Amino acid sequence: MATLEVPTGGAPLTILSEDEAMFRDAVRQFADEQVRPLVHEMDEKQQMDPSLILQFFELGLMGIEVPEEFGGTGASFFTAALVVEELSRVDASVGVLVDVQNTLVNNAFLRWGSEELKARYLPQLTAERVGAYALSEAGSGSDAFALATRAVEAEGGYRLTGQKLWITNGAEAEIFIVFANINPEAGYKGITAFIVERDFDGFSVGKKEDKLGIRASSTTELVLQDVLVPAENVLGEVGKGYKTAIETLNEGRIGIGAQMIGIGQGALDATIRYVQEREQFGRTIASFQGVQFQIAAMATELEAARLMVYNAARLKDAGQPFVQEAAMAKLFSSEVAQRIASKCIDLYGGFGFTREYPVEKFYRDSKIGTIYEGTSNMQLQTIAKNLLK
Repeated sequence: MATLEVPTGGAPLTILSEDEAMFRDAVRQFADEQVRPLVHEMDEKQQMDPSLILQFFELGLMGIEVPEEFGGTGASFFTAALVVEELSRVDASVGVLVDVQNTLVNNAFLRWGSEELKARYLPQLTAERVGAYALSEAGSGSDAFALATRAVEAEGGYRLTGQKLWITNGAEAEIFIVFANINPEAGYKGITAFIVERDFDGFSVGKKEDKLGIRASSTTELVLQDVLVPAENVLGEVGKGYKTAIETLNEGRIGIGAQMIGIGQGALDATIRYVQEREQFGRTIASFQGVQFQIAAMATELEAARLMVYNAARLKDAGQPFVQEAAMAKLFSSEVAQRIASKCIDLYGGFGFTREYPVEKFYRDSKIGTIYEGTSNMQLQTIAKNLLK
Protein backbone atom coordinates (compact mmCIF):
# COMPACT_ATOMS: atom_id res chain seq x y z
CA MET A 1 0.00 0.00 0.00
CA ALA A 2 1.41 3.36 -0.99
CA THR A 3 2.22 6.04 1.53
CA LEU A 4 -0.35 8.84 1.71
CA GLU A 5 0.75 12.15 0.27
CA VAL A 6 1.30 14.46 3.22
CA PRO A 7 1.37 18.28 2.90
CA THR A 8 4.28 20.21 4.34
CA GLY A 9 3.21 23.79 3.64
CA GLY A 10 1.60 26.24 6.02
CA ALA A 11 -1.95 27.59 6.03
CA PRO A 12 -3.96 30.39 7.63
CA LEU A 13 -4.68 29.89 11.30
CA THR A 14 -8.27 28.68 11.29
CA ILE A 15 -8.62 26.98 7.90
CA LEU A 16 -7.04 24.09 6.05
CA SER A 17 -4.96 24.46 2.95
CA GLU A 18 -6.06 22.47 -0.09
CA ASP A 19 -3.34 19.89 0.55
CA GLU A 20 -4.30 19.55 4.21
CA ALA A 21 -7.95 19.09 3.31
CA MET A 22 -7.06 16.42 0.75
CA PHE A 23 -4.92 14.57 3.26
CA ARG A 24 -7.62 14.80 5.93
CA ASP A 25 -10.13 13.37 3.47
CA ALA A 26 -7.78 10.49 2.61
CA VAL A 27 -7.41 9.59 6.30
CA ARG A 28 -11.17 9.92 6.77
CA GLN A 29 -11.77 7.48 3.91
CA PHE A 30 -9.28 5.02 5.38
CA ALA A 31 -10.95 5.27 8.79
CA ASP A 32 -14.42 4.70 7.33
CA GLU A 33 -13.43 1.84 5.06
CA GLN A 34 -10.73 0.01 7.01
CA VAL A 35 -11.23 0.89 10.68
CA ARG A 36 -15.00 1.17 11.09
CA PRO A 37 -15.79 -2.49 10.27
CA LEU A 38 -13.42 -3.60 13.07
CA VAL A 39 -14.47 -1.18 15.83
CA HIS A 40 -17.08 -3.29 17.62
CA GLU A 41 -14.98 -6.47 17.60
CA MET A 42 -11.85 -4.67 18.81
CA ASP A 43 -13.83 -3.05 21.62
CA GLU A 44 -15.30 -6.40 22.67
CA LYS A 45 -11.95 -8.20 22.53
CA GLN A 46 -10.05 -5.26 24.06
CA GLN A 47 -7.38 -5.65 21.41
CA MET A 48 -6.16 -3.66 18.44
CA ASP A 49 -6.36 -5.56 15.16
CA PRO A 50 -2.71 -6.24 14.15
CA SER A 51 -3.55 -5.69 10.48
CA LEU A 52 -4.50 -2.09 11.25
CA ILE A 53 -1.17 -1.38 12.90
CA LEU A 54 0.61 -2.64 9.79
CA GLN A 55 -1.50 -0.29 7.68
CA PHE A 56 -0.67 2.65 9.93
CA PHE A 57 3.00 2.10 9.16
CA GLU A 58 2.40 1.50 5.45
CA LEU A 59 0.40 4.70 5.15
CA GLY A 60 3.03 6.79 6.91
CA LEU A 61 0.77 7.57 9.86
CA MET A 62 3.35 6.54 12.46
CA GLY A 63 5.98 9.10 11.53
CA ILE A 64 4.11 12.20 10.45
CA GLU A 65 6.55 14.84 11.75
CA VAL A 66 9.65 12.69 11.33
CA PRO A 67 11.95 13.96 8.56
CA GLU A 68 12.13 11.91 5.39
CA GLU A 69 15.79 11.07 6.07
CA PHE A 70 14.58 8.94 9.00
CA GLY A 71 11.73 7.35 7.07
CA GLY A 72 8.99 9.78 8.07
CA THR A 73 6.73 11.99 6.00
CA GLY A 74 8.24 15.29 7.11
CA ALA A 75 4.89 16.95 7.70
CA SER A 76 3.69 19.26 10.46
CA PHE A 77 2.43 18.79 13.99
CA PHE A 78 -0.87 20.18 12.77
CA THR A 79 -1.08 17.36 10.24
CA ALA A 80 -0.60 14.85 13.05
CA ALA A 81 -3.51 16.47 14.92
CA LEU A 82 -5.70 16.14 11.82
CA VAL A 83 -4.87 12.43 11.60
CA VAL A 84 -5.71 11.83 15.26
CA GLU A 85 -9.00 13.69 14.88
CA GLU A 86 -10.11 11.74 11.83
CA LEU A 87 -9.18 8.36 13.27
CA SER A 88 -10.89 9.18 16.58
CA ARG A 89 -14.06 10.14 14.72
CA VAL A 90 -14.36 6.41 14.04
CA ASP A 91 -12.45 4.85 16.96
CA ALA A 92 -10.64 6.75 19.71
CA SER A 93 -8.57 3.64 20.52
CA VAL A 94 -7.02 3.81 17.08
CA GLY A 95 -6.63 7.56 17.41
CA VAL A 96 -4.68 7.37 20.66
CA LEU A 97 -2.30 4.65 19.42
CA VAL A 98 -1.27 6.89 16.52
CA ASP A 99 -1.34 9.97 18.76
CA VAL A 100 1.10 8.58 21.34
CA GLN A 101 3.46 7.42 18.60
CA ASN A 102 3.56 10.87 17.00
CA THR A 103 3.00 13.55 19.63
CA LEU A 104 4.83 11.88 22.53
CA VAL A 105 7.34 9.27 21.39
CA ASN A 106 8.53 10.60 18.03
CA ASN A 107 8.27 14.15 19.28
CA ALA A 108 10.53 13.41 22.25
CA PHE A 109 13.14 11.79 20.00
CA LEU A 110 13.06 14.70 17.57
CA ARG A 111 13.46 17.30 20.27
CA TRP A 112 15.72 15.60 22.81
CA GLY A 113 17.43 12.71 21.05
CA SER A 114 21.08 12.72 20.06
CA GLU A 115 21.80 12.31 16.37
CA GLU A 116 22.83 8.73 17.08
CA LEU A 117 19.56 7.95 18.89
CA LYS A 118 17.48 9.53 16.15
CA ALA A 119 19.34 7.63 13.44
CA ARG A 120 18.94 4.35 15.32
CA TYR A 121 15.34 4.53 16.53
CA LEU A 122 13.31 6.87 14.31
CA PRO A 123 13.54 4.63 11.20
CA GLN A 124 12.22 1.78 13.34
CA LEU A 125 9.41 3.88 14.79
CA THR A 126 8.27 5.06 11.37
CA ALA A 127 8.46 1.64 9.69
CA GLU A 128 7.60 -1.18 12.06
CA ARG A 129 7.93 -0.67 15.82
CA VAL A 130 5.33 0.88 18.12
CA GLY A 131 6.54 3.20 20.88
CA ALA A 132 5.26 4.01 24.38
CA TYR A 133 5.83 6.80 26.88
CA ALA A 134 6.33 5.55 30.44
CA LEU A 135 6.06 8.30 33.03
CA SER A 136 3.14 7.43 35.35
CA GLU A 137 3.41 5.30 38.47
CA ALA A 138 1.04 4.27 41.26
CA GLY A 139 2.23 7.16 43.43
CA SER A 140 2.92 9.70 40.71
CA GLY A 141 -0.07 10.57 38.57
CA SER A 142 -0.69 14.31 38.62
CA ASP A 143 2.38 14.54 40.85
CA ALA A 144 4.43 13.17 38.00
CA PHE A 145 7.75 13.92 39.64
CA ALA A 146 7.19 11.73 42.70
CA LEU A 147 8.83 8.90 40.77
CA ALA A 148 9.80 5.76 42.61
CA THR A 149 11.57 4.13 39.64
CA ARG A 150 15.31 4.36 40.23
CA ALA A 151 18.33 4.44 37.94
CA VAL A 152 21.75 3.50 39.33
CA GLU A 153 25.00 3.99 37.46
CA ALA A 154 26.59 0.72 36.39
CA GLU A 155 29.32 -0.44 34.07
CA GLY A 156 28.24 0.46 30.55
CA GLY A 157 25.24 2.53 31.58
CA TYR A 158 22.46 2.49 34.18
CA ARG A 159 20.37 -0.14 35.91
CA LEU A 160 16.66 0.68 36.20
CA THR A 161 14.33 -0.78 38.81
CA GLY A 162 10.69 0.09 39.34
CA GLN A 163 7.13 -0.19 38.11
CA LYS A 164 5.15 1.94 35.68
CA LEU A 165 1.35 2.01 35.43
CA TRP A 166 -1.25 3.08 32.86
CA ILE A 167 1.13 2.97 29.92
CA THR A 168 -0.68 3.45 26.61
CA ASN A 169 0.47 1.11 23.80
CA GLY A 170 2.20 -1.07 26.41
CA ALA A 171 1.04 -4.35 24.86
CA GLU A 172 2.14 -3.46 21.33
CA ALA A 173 5.20 -1.31 21.96
CA GLU A 174 8.77 -2.42 21.45
CA ILE A 175 10.48 0.89 22.22
CA PHE A 176 9.75 2.69 25.51
CA ILE A 177 10.71 6.10 26.85
CA VAL A 178 11.06 5.38 30.57
CA PHE A 179 11.53 8.04 33.24
CA ALA A 180 13.57 7.18 36.35
CA ASN A 181 15.33 9.12 39.09
CA ILE A 182 19.10 8.85 39.14
CA ASN A 183 19.47 11.05 42.23
CA PRO A 184 16.42 10.94 44.56
CA GLU A 185 18.07 13.38 46.97
CA ALA A 186 17.95 16.00 44.24
CA GLY A 187 14.19 15.53 43.80
CA TYR A 188 12.88 16.25 40.32
CA LYS A 189 16.38 17.32 39.25
CA GLY A 190 17.42 13.67 39.33
CA ILE A 191 14.78 12.55 36.82
CA THR A 192 16.23 11.20 33.58
CA ALA A 193 14.63 9.78 30.43
CA PHE A 194 15.91 6.45 29.11
CA ILE A 195 15.23 4.47 25.94
CA VAL A 196 14.35 0.89 26.86
CA GLU A 197 13.70 -1.87 24.36
CA ARG A 198 11.20 -4.61 25.05
CA ASP A 199 13.80 -7.38 24.87
CA PHE A 200 16.18 -5.84 27.42
CA ASP A 201 16.89 -8.32 30.23
CA GLY A 202 14.76 -7.65 33.30
CA PHE A 203 12.09 -5.68 31.42
CA SER A 204 8.56 -7.05 31.16
CA VAL A 205 5.03 -5.92 30.40
CA GLY A 206 2.69 -6.73 33.27
CA LYS A 207 -1.03 -6.42 33.87
CA LYS A 208 -3.24 -5.08 31.11
CA GLU A 209 -6.01 -2.84 32.48
CA ASP A 210 -9.70 -3.63 31.91
CA LYS A 211 -11.01 -0.15 31.12
CA LEU A 212 -14.26 1.74 30.77
CA GLY A 213 -13.38 3.18 27.36
CA ILE A 214 -10.76 3.11 24.58
CA ARG A 215 -10.76 -0.62 25.28
CA ALA A 216 -8.88 -1.65 22.12
CA SER A 217 -6.03 0.62 23.20
CA SER A 218 -3.75 -1.30 25.53
CA THR A 219 -3.03 0.25 28.93
CA THR A 220 -0.48 -1.78 30.86
CA GLU A 221 1.91 -2.07 33.74
CA LEU A 222 5.65 -2.15 33.05
CA VAL A 223 8.06 -3.92 35.37
CA LEU A 224 11.79 -3.12 35.44
CA GLN A 225 14.01 -5.42 37.45
CA ASP A 226 17.63 -4.31 37.34
CA VAL A 227 17.37 -3.49 33.62
CA LEU A 228 20.72 -2.49 32.15
CA VAL A 229 20.29 0.48 29.81
CA PRO A 230 23.33 1.62 27.79
CA ALA A 231 24.62 5.09 28.61
CA GLU A 232 23.99 6.19 25.03
CA ASN A 233 20.27 5.46 25.54
CA VAL A 234 19.79 8.48 27.79
CA LEU A 235 17.29 10.74 26.04
CA GLY A 236 18.35 14.33 26.56
CA GLU A 237 20.58 15.20 29.51
CA VAL A 238 21.03 13.27 32.74
CA GLY A 239 18.94 14.96 35.43
CA LYS A 240 16.93 16.95 32.87
CA GLY A 241 14.21 14.38 32.31
CA TYR A 242 11.69 16.60 34.08
CA LYS A 243 12.11 19.13 31.27
CA THR A 244 11.68 16.42 28.65
CA ALA A 245 8.52 15.19 30.37
CA ILE A 246 6.89 18.59 30.84
CA GLU A 247 7.56 19.94 27.39
CA THR A 248 6.61 16.72 25.60
CA LEU A 249 3.33 16.49 27.51
CA ASN A 250 2.55 20.11 26.69
CA GLU A 251 2.64 19.12 23.03
CA GLY A 252 0.89 15.81 23.59
CA ARG A 253 -2.12 17.55 25.12
CA ILE A 254 -2.92 19.04 21.75
CA GLY A 255 -3.10 15.50 20.41
CA ILE A 256 -5.55 14.55 23.15
CA GLY A 257 -7.60 17.59 22.22
CA ALA A 258 -7.68 16.31 18.64
CA GLN A 259 -8.82 12.91 19.89
CA MET A 260 -11.64 14.53 21.84
CA ILE A 261 -12.97 16.59 18.95
CA GLY A 262 -12.87 13.43 16.85
CA ILE A 263 -15.00 11.65 19.46
CA GLY A 264 -17.44 14.56 19.58
CA GLN A 265 -17.72 14.64 15.79
CA GLY A 266 -18.25 10.90 15.56
CA ALA A 267 -21.06 10.99 18.12
CA LEU A 268 -22.68 14.01 16.51
CA ASP A 269 -22.49 12.53 13.00
CA ALA A 270 -24.18 9.32 14.15
CA THR A 271 -26.88 11.27 15.97
CA ILE A 272 -27.65 13.58 13.05
CA ARG A 273 -28.26 10.50 10.90
CA TYR A 274 -30.38 8.87 13.59
CA VAL A 275 -32.71 11.79 14.34
CA GLN A 276 -33.53 12.04 10.63
CA GLU A 277 -34.58 8.40 10.57
CA ARG A 278 -36.27 7.91 13.97
CA GLU A 279 -40.00 8.69 13.97
CA GLN A 280 -42.17 9.66 16.92
CA PHE A 281 -45.69 11.09 16.85
CA GLY A 282 -45.84 10.51 13.10
CA ARG A 283 -42.72 12.44 12.09
CA THR A 284 -38.95 12.30 12.41
CA ILE A 285 -37.59 13.61 15.67
CA ALA A 286 -35.30 15.89 13.63
CA SER A 287 -38.41 17.91 12.77
CA PHE A 288 -38.89 18.95 16.40
CA GLN A 289 -37.41 22.33 17.24
CA GLY A 290 -36.16 21.08 20.62
CA VAL A 291 -34.04 18.44 18.88
CA GLN A 292 -32.83 20.90 16.26
CA PHE A 293 -31.66 23.33 18.93
CA GLN A 294 -29.74 20.60 20.74
CA ILE A 295 -27.99 19.56 17.52
CA ALA A 296 -27.13 23.19 16.75
CA ALA A 297 -25.74 23.80 20.25
CA MET A 298 -23.57 20.68 20.11
CA ALA A 299 -22.19 21.60 16.69
CA THR A 300 -21.36 25.09 17.91
CA GLU A 301 -19.48 23.84 20.99
CA LEU A 302 -17.64 21.30 18.88
CA GLU A 303 -16.53 23.92 16.37
CA ALA A 304 -15.25 26.13 19.20
CA ALA A 305 -13.25 23.21 20.59
CA ARG A 306 -11.89 22.39 17.14
CA LEU A 307 -10.66 25.92 16.58
CA MET A 308 -8.93 25.90 19.97
CA VAL A 309 -7.14 22.65 19.14
CA TYR A 310 -6.18 23.83 15.67
CA ASN A 311 -4.93 27.14 17.02
CA ALA A 312 -2.70 25.43 19.59
CA ALA A 313 -1.29 23.14 16.91
CA ARG A 314 -0.61 26.05 14.55
CA LEU A 315 1.14 27.98 17.31
CA LYS A 316 3.34 24.97 18.07
CA ASP A 317 4.29 24.64 14.40
CA ALA A 318 5.03 28.38 14.19
CA GLY A 319 7.43 28.18 17.14
CA GLN A 320 5.21 30.49 19.19
CA PRO A 321 4.27 30.03 22.88
CA PHE A 322 1.42 27.53 23.08
CA VAL A 323 1.38 26.02 26.59
CA GLN A 324 -1.65 27.99 27.79
CA GLU A 325 -3.51 27.42 24.54
CA ALA A 326 -2.76 23.68 24.64
CA ALA A 327 -4.06 23.41 28.21
CA MET A 328 -7.20 25.35 27.30
CA ALA A 329 -7.77 23.21 24.22
CA LYS A 330 -7.43 19.94 26.12
CA LEU A 331 -9.59 21.15 29.01
CA PHE A 332 -12.40 22.44 26.82
CA SER A 333 -12.39 19.73 24.16
CA SER A 334 -12.48 16.90 26.71
CA GLU A 335 -15.45 18.46 28.48
CA VAL A 336 -17.21 19.16 25.18
CA ALA A 337 -16.70 15.56 24.02
CA GLN A 338 -18.35 14.26 27.18
CA ARG A 339 -21.28 16.67 26.94
CA ILE A 340 -21.91 15.86 23.30
CA ALA A 341 -21.66 12.09 23.74
CA SER A 342 -24.01 12.23 26.74
CA LYS A 343 -26.57 14.38 24.92
CA CYS A 344 -26.38 12.09 21.89
CA ILE A 345 -27.34 9.14 24.09
CA ASP A 346 -30.33 11.16 25.29
CA LEU A 347 -31.43 11.77 21.71
CA TYR A 348 -31.15 8.08 20.89
CA GLY A 349 -33.30 7.26 23.91
CA GLY A 350 -33.25 3.64 25.03
CA PHE A 351 -31.33 2.60 21.92
CA GLY A 352 -28.49 4.90 22.93
CA PHE A 353 -27.99 2.94 26.13
CA THR A 354 -27.26 -0.26 24.21
CA ARG A 355 -24.14 -1.45 22.46
CA GLU A 356 -26.08 -2.00 19.27
CA TYR A 357 -25.69 1.69 18.50
CA PRO A 358 -22.40 3.65 18.42
CA VAL A 359 -23.03 6.53 20.80
CA GLU A 360 -22.56 4.58 24.04
CA LYS A 361 -19.00 3.78 22.96
CA PHE A 362 -18.28 7.41 22.15
CA TYR A 363 -19.55 8.25 25.63
CA ARG A 364 -17.28 5.67 27.28
CA ASP A 365 -14.31 6.75 25.19
CA SER A 366 -14.79 10.44 26.00
CA LYS A 367 -14.25 10.09 29.76
CA ILE A 368 -10.50 9.50 29.58
CA GLY A 369 -9.95 12.94 28.06
CA THR A 370 -10.31 14.68 31.41
CA ILE A 371 -7.79 12.32 33.01
CA TYR A 372 -4.76 11.33 30.95
CA GLU A 373 -1.87 13.57 29.91
CA GLY A 374 -2.90 15.90 32.72
CA THR A 375 -6.26 16.00 34.48
CA SER A 376 -8.66 18.90 34.01
CA ASN A 377 -7.57 20.32 37.36
CA MET A 378 -3.94 20.27 36.22
CA GLN A 379 -4.94 22.10 33.03
CA LEU A 380 -6.71 24.75 35.11
CA GLN A 381 -3.57 25.09 37.22
CA THR A 382 -1.42 25.55 34.10
CA ILE A 383 -3.81 28.14 32.65
CA ALA A 384 -3.98 30.08 35.92
CA LYS A 385 -0.20 29.99 36.34
CA ASN A 386 0.30 31.43 32.87
CA LEU A 387 -2.32 34.14 33.38
CA LEU A 388 -1.01 35.20 36.78
CA LYS A 389 2.73 35.04 36.21
